[in-house]
Amino acid sequence: MIELLAPAGNLEKLKIAVLYGANAVFIGGKEFSLRSRASNFTLEDIKEGCDFAHKFNAKVHVTTNIIPHNNNLEGLKEYLISLEKCGVDAIICASLYIMNTALKYTNLEVHVSTQDSAANVEAINFYKQIGCKRVVLAREVSLTELKDIRSKTDMDIEVFIHGGMCSSYSGRCMLSNEMSNRDANRGGCAHSCRWNYDLINGDKKINDGNYFSLASRDLCALKYIPDFIDNNITSLKIEGRMKSTHYIATVVNAYRRAIDEYYKYKTIDYEKYDYMIKKAENRLTSIGFYNGDPGVNEHLYINFGEEPSQEYVGDVLDYMDGYMIMEVKNYFTIDDTLEIFSPKEELRNFKITEILNMDNEKVLVCNHPNEIVKIKVPFSVLKYDFVRKL
Repeated sequence: MIELLAPAGNLEKLKIAVLYGANAVFIGGKEFSLRSRASNFTLEDIKEGCDFAHKFNAKVHVTTNIIPHNNNLEGLKEYLISLEKCGVDAIICASLYIMNTALKYTNLEVHVSTQDSAANVEAINFYKQIGCKRVVLAREVSLTELKDIRSKTDMDIEVFIHGGMCSSYSGRCMLSNEMSNRDANRGGCAHSCRWNYDLINGDKKINDGNYFSLASRDLCALKYIPDFIDNNITSLKIEGRMKSTHYIATVVNAYRRAIDEYYKYKTIDYEKYDYMIKKAENRLTSIGFYNGDPGVNEHLYINFGEEPSQEYVGDVLDYMDGYMIMEVKNYFTIDDTLEIFSPKEELRNFKITEILNMDNEKVLVCNHPNEIVKIKVPFSVLKYDFVRKL
C-alpha cells in the first residue's frame, strides 16, 4: 500500500498525524533541519515520537536537509548516530556530505530531499548508486514526466500531494537572504514571496490599491491519487510542519480515507474529501505542476486571501460521565451546534445544552482561549478528537 507521509512540528502533532491516519511522519530535530521556526524535536522527543509511531506501525523520518556551510558540520556524525539509537527510520537530506556520512556510519535509510530538484531518471539513479533509498521528486515534475520516471527506475519515489509550494525552483530561493538576512536553505526562510508588494511600472504604481503577491497557491493533488497508486509511487507527502494540529488532523484524515476508498472500490468521492479538506484553515489551492506548467489559476497575484474555514473551537482532552472535557480555542455559546471530528468515526453533531467550568459552575459563553470546560454530550468522545461549531 502507498505510504501517506504527514508533517509534525512537535510531539503533539506527531501523535495527531499518526492517530488520524499517517503511515509515516517527517519531523525536524534541533540541528541540521530547515523550518527553524517550527517547534523542533529534542533527541528525547524524537525517541518518544518513534516509540509512539512504531506502536501504530508508522515510521519516523527526520529532516537533515540544510545546505551546510563549514560551520554547520560539527557534530553531524554523532547526531546521526543518536537519531539511529532513537529508532528513527529515515533521514531526509539535501547535502551529499550528510548523505555520505549517514551511509558510512549508520543504517538509517537516506532519502533525497526535494531541495535537490531531482527531476530526471539519471539524477535518481545516481542517488541509488551511492546508496540512497528514496528520492523526493522536484515539485516541478508533471504527471506525464512522473509516469515516465516510474517506468525507468525501481528507486522509491516520493511526491508532494498537499501544502505550500515554493515560488522558486524546488525551494532554491534567495529572496529571504536578500530581504531579511535569513538563509532559506539553512532553516531561516522569511517567506518573502508571501509578503505584500506594490507593483511599479516605471514611476507609476499600478496595483490599484490591492497588494501584489509573488506566491503560488497551495497544492491539492487529491484528484491524482489514483494515478499515484496505479503507477506504484512509494509515498505521498503532505507539507506543513508549522501548521496547527487541527489542520494536520483534517488534511491527513481526508487523504487517508480517500486512499483507502480507492484501494477498496477503485473510485473516490472527490467532492466529499475536498469538502473535508476545506474544513481546515487553508489558502487557495491548485494542482501545481501535475498538469504541466502552471497558469494564472495556480498563482495568487492580488487574490491571496484564504479560503473560508469551518469554525474550529476546541480540543477534546477527556470524556467522563457524559461530559467532554474540552480546551477552548475559539468563541461559542450555549445553544450552538457543535461537530465532533474523530480519526475513525463519521462526523457527529449535537446542540449544546449545558456548559460547566471546572468548578461545576454553569457557563453561557466560552470566549477565553485555552480555558478548560465541561460540555454535556449525547455520545462518547475521545482524547484528540476535535470540536467545530456549525
